[in-house]
Amino acid sequence: MENGTKQNKHQQKQPPSTTMQIQAPPTVLPTPTWKLILVAAIAAGVQFGWALQLSLLTPYVQLLGIPHKWAAYIWLCGPISGMLVQPIVGYYSDRCQSSFGRRRPYIASGAACVTISVILIGFAADIGYKAGDDMTKHLKPRAVTVFVIGFWILDVANNMLQGPCRALLADLCISDTRRMRSANAFFSFFMAVGNILGYAAGSYNDLYKIFPFSKTHACDLYCANLKSCFIISIALLISITVVALTLVREKQWTPEEFSSEESPSSGKIPVFGELFGALKDLPRPMLILLLVTCLNWIAWFPFILFDTDWMGREIYGGDANTGKLYDQGVRAGSLGLLLNSVVLGLTSIAVEYLVRGVGGVKVLWGVVNFVLSIGLVMTVVVSKVAEHQRRYGSNGQVLPPSAGVKAGALSLFSVLGIPLSITYSIPFALASIYSSGSGAGQGLSLGVLNLAIVVPQMIVSFLAGPFDSLFGGGNLPAFIVGAVSAAVSGVLAIVMLPKPSKDDATKLTLGGSYH
Repeated sequence: MENGTKQNKHQQKQPPSTTMQIQAPPTVLPTPTWKLILVAAIAAGVQFGWALQLSLLTPYVQLLGIPHKWAAYIWLCGPISGMLVQPIVGYYSDRCQSSFGRRRPYIASGAACVTISVILIGFAADIGYKAGDDMTKHLKPRAVTVFVIGFWILDVANNMLQGPCRALLADLCISDTRRMRSANAFFSFFMAVGNILGYAAGSYNDLYKIFPFSKTHACDLYCANLKSCFIISIALLISITVVALTLVREKQWTPEEFSSEESPSSGKIPVFGELFGALKDLPRPMLILLLVTCLNWIAWFPFILFDTDWMGREIYGGDANTGKLYDQGVRAGSLGLLLNSVVLGLTSIAVEYLVRGVGGVKVLWGVVNFVLSIGLVMTVVVSKVAEHQRRYGSNGQVLPPSAGVKAGALSLFSVLGIPLSITYSIPFALASIYSSGSGAGQGLSLGVLNLAIVVPQMIVSFLAGPFDSLFGGGNLPAFIVGAVSAAVSGVLAIVMLPKPSKDDATKLTLGGSYH
């Protein structure tokens, strides 16, 4: 009996088996929600700058002397930098072994680059004047050069910021799908907040009075307001980023093992090999998704790039080079983008209810593409009504449009917030589902999806200006092409996209994650 008792005690003291240890890993406490909110809040600072970029910079480059038909080429830096920077940053932030963390070095570097770029853009006219630009001439070549350099840096910096921010949220959620959805909801919410703040600032005419030094001999009222907006943008982004990176810490990441091909000391840059390898081996559903996404963004980019110019030119009847009427239209367009962002934020909250209401993700995406198509067609209708009702003063000067025309244009901005919210969420969710069996990580999968976004932007940037000139100038021809592309995208989304299975639905994480 005594020996038996000793044996039982000896057996009780034996450590659990290796199998049991793997099945029951130590409990990891979830990250507090306030930390997720802090990291997601960086999106507000980033999107504030994006909102200013989208609403004010196309008119600004025309004030520096770049013709409307060439303004689209300035936007090529966005897709080119996105194609190069986003995959590289995503790949190496996955493998970063800095004591500062995996994601935080890239977030901090991105914020610093945004600061530099915004200073160059905002002060481009002043720098060009000091460098010798002739203010009596329409084209200011030195100011344009400074602006383009700053613009390229800004797009690179934005790509450095957004990917690692989403990846850090994924890391903090520790593979908890429910918390992942909440974190991405926070991120989308703060994107809407940043848009609202940026468009509100862009639509306010007297913001320069907060910074009296912003108005100079080389920088007129419009330029001074733009400069003031960017100063506020810098302050907001730096404040949020410093607080978030100070209070939300990462442990130094040390991989337990590397394959010989992925050794961090090998000096290779395998990201593009993996990216194009993933393209080659993509499953059919993912290829269809890329096609639908590509057509969707061909529809969106003409409006995104030229919406405020459309308000100033077609709706208000102004000219970028001849006075206040065009500026009034641009500010009205900024107000329209603010309304668009409010609708976008509200729709983002209701996405899951909309999916259930229409009978599935792909049906919802198809329906909102039809909404986008109709909205782009209506820009032509509103423009023709504005032209037909154009009023002139006693001296022959063009007067602002009627209240009805302005209400119609602003209504279009608002309605288009619905399809835009779906565009910001559904494709990323479907990419996460469809690519789960392709062998690529989430970072590379989102890099592949990004190709279907940046390639259309390059197409639009190359062709929009010459295409508009071919049909007499203005923005409407590109909008019509966008309407046709949106309709085709809607049909393909409903007819060709496979319906995600219930098993796949459990893998859904809006916005994706990096592993």
